[in-house]
Amino acid sequence: MRLPIGTYAVDTRSGRVGRVMGHEGPYVQLRPYGGGREWDCAPEALRTATSAERLRAATAYANARSRGEVP
Repeated sequence: MRLPIGTYAVDTRSGRVGRVMGHEGPYVQLRPYGGGREWDCAPEALRTATSAERLRAATAYANARSRGEVP
């Protein structure tokens, strides 16, 4: 399954939620919610994020911003 760019996905190896930024060679490139450094993930280790997972990632990002942990 090839997820479209812009889709939020879960890296099942780490449990991290990221936005699909591109497809490079055999990997899918994901960027964390709110931005940050991209990471590569094998397509077989991806699944579409649920609404609850997207909300959890957004809340974690907002909390980190409020603590000054992200710019």
